Amino acid sequence: MSQLWGRREFIRIASLGPLGLGLGDYLSLRAQSPAQSDKSCIMIVLDGGMSHLDTFDLKPDAPSDIRSTFNSVATKSPGVRICEHLPRVAQQMDKFAILRSVWGKTAIHFNGVYFLMTGYLPIQSMEFPSMGSVVAKELGLRKGMPPYVLNAMLDHAMGPGFLGSAYSPFWVRSDPNAPDFRVEDLELPVDVDWKTVSDRRALVKQMDDAFRVRDTKGITESRDSFYVEAERIMRSPAVKKAFDIWAEPEPLRDRYGRTPIGQGCLLARRLVESGVRFVTVNAARAIWDTHGDNFNRLQKVLLPEFDMAYATLLEDLADRGLLSSTLVVVSGEFGRTPKINANAGRDHWPRVFSVLLAGAGVKGGQAYGSSDATGAEPKDNPTSVEDLIATIYDRLGMDPRKEYRAPSGRPIRLSNNGTPIRSPLV
Repeated sequence: MSQLWGRREFIRIASLGPLGLGLGDYLSLRAQSPAQSDKSCIMIVLDGGMSHLDTFDLKPDAPSDIRSTFNSVATKSPGVRICEHLPRVAQQMDKFAILRSVWGKTAIHFNGVYFLMTGYLPIQSMEFPSMGSVVAKELGLRKGMPPYVLNAMLDHAMGPGFLGSAYSPFWVRSDPNAPDFRVEDLELPVDVDWKTVSDRRALVKQMDDAFRVRDTKGITESRDSFYVEAERIMRSPAVKKAFDIWAEPEPLRDRYGRTPIGQGCLLARRLVESGVRFVTVNAARAIWDTHGDNFNRLQKVLLPEFDMAYATLLEDLADRGLLSSTLVVVSGEFGRTPKINANAGRDHWPRVFSVLLAGAGVKGGQAYGSSDATGAEPKDNPTSVEDLIATIYDRLGMDPRKEYRAPSGRPIRLSNNGTPIRSPLV
């Protein structure tokens, strides 16, 4: 099971128990990995698998049992056409690139999301770290903010794996679109106050005194300082401010859309603006899994919500001067079948699908790679999921070839031997 920051972890911090790994240990570990990049990433996971054939890779000349019922429209970039139900996104085409030849290895939801977020298929003998946790380890904290925030309904494929809970995400469990939205884990539990925290810290200090005389490396003193910093972060007005979505102007919230994905994208912008390195956004589990009634679900709900959220996010980041330093990735765990099934739906299809990349040096206004005439296989510039992950790390200023050592001693390359795309993407 993935390790995630949550209320239990913050209770551990509040009680400062001598066992277990909490935020103090996290801050201690992060000192080993000084930041070398000013980049951030917003990863929008369209869980369930977006239909590439009905969104960013329409095939108007395909047979009737394959082609979409939707028309394509021109975008801001000449020659690049996308679905007619994404009019706002079409006007932001100059800011993002479409990868039309991405391919995966599994048609199973759980395995597909795990593969997308780690670069590895799940195995029983090891938990691989998610991209967010790797970024947390490699780039560390910035501006006193947690480096990795999970604003998602997902609870798998997002944890630190063998890196340990020091690199777990701060998990925002509640819906940013909810009228009572707040991040509870920034508050102490109801039965704990700051005096209690101070008393417990004093008790831990008293227990540690017996070991200080034998501590020749200053470990105890360093840990104490990190617990002090942990408390400072919990008390920090800047951290609380970053999560305060209510501070946003109502018209801007309306532009993003009063939906989970819309307000999730707005919260993600606030977080990267405040210093968070990696934010994962997901509206709901498997909501894009359109086995039945595909076209109605896309036209009436999924595409309008995504159109508002994604287009406004790109425009908002650009207006604030953040797009050049923020990589925005949009992907599902796979695409959907070329052939329309008997329920007017499309089934799972990992053999080719579309991914969107924007910001952090990515040249917008282009479609990279292509699928064949029926959207069934890559045709030009096939891009594996491992290549996609290598590209993400590369854009964040990290070396995708870097290796970690798992507890078993096995070397684990960050991108699982993927090759980053550069020209003409960047």
